[in-house]
Amino acid sequence: MELRAPFLRWVFTSLTAAALFCVLFLAWTAVQNRESTLAIRPLTQNITVPDGFSIWHHLDANGIHFKSITPQDDTLLIKFDSSEQSAAAKAVLDRTLPQGYVIAAQDDADTQTSAWLNRLRNSTHRFG
Repeated sequence: MELRAPFLRWVFTSLTAAALFCVLFLAWTAVQNRESTLAIRPLTQNITVPDGFSIWHHLDANGIHFKSITPQDDTLLIKFDSSEQSAAAKAVLDRTLPQGYVIAAQDDADTQTSAWLNRLRNSTHRFG
């Protein structure tokens, strides 16, 4: 019996440490900056979406790095490494693009954190 108690204590301590490590690792990955997306849409149908080259020129002239520029339907999607780059790009594009465009951050629906936040936001009206 004396031999089992230290072994069980060691197993329990090891499992607790491993579980704590897993929880801390998952929390760390959730808190890290994830990529951010800006969407540029025309306000009316008679305005075309700006071309990616002009957007690239405006962002490059202001030292803002991006991952990709992709046309999708009637929208131009610009992906960034962080939300700070996205906010800086929005400020630059608000200044440089002519009137008639909506520049907005787009939620990345494929991320788990975003999905949970959307669920929480959409269900708050049910409380109280």
